[in-house]
Amino acid sequence: MSSGSASTPPAAEILIVAGENPERIRSEAAFAKLAGISPVPTGSGLTSGKHRINHGGHRQLDAAIYQTIIVRMRFHEPTIAYVARRTAEGRSKRDIIRCLKRHVIREVYPLVKTDPRTGEIVS
Repeated sequence: MSSGSASTPPAAEILIVAGENPERIRSEAAFAKLAGISPVPTGSGLTSGKHRINHGGHRQLDAAIYQTIIVRMRFHEPTIAYVARRTAEGRSKRDIIRCLKRHVIREVYPLVKTDPRTGEIVS
């Protein structure tokens, strides 16, 4: 089990969690749910079209992805441009981070997907 220490780099934490939970990473959506980044509709049954993040996932994995987003928001030009564009559209910082977290999941999933028969990470 991972220690979740503050000194573990985000990429290493993502790989540790993926290695500890191969049976839970059957799809991109399942990986997002494991990370606590799967979207859930806001409100109580009303279809407002808005979503929030499901906070029921692996805290260390969510923290690693959050750290990745914060670094990208400061130094990664495409992310900086995306944040500027979405801010101009009136999106809140929380909404932008939610979208960026899911984008990171989409990027990382092909790198950590597992073989359902063996549970091993395949490349």
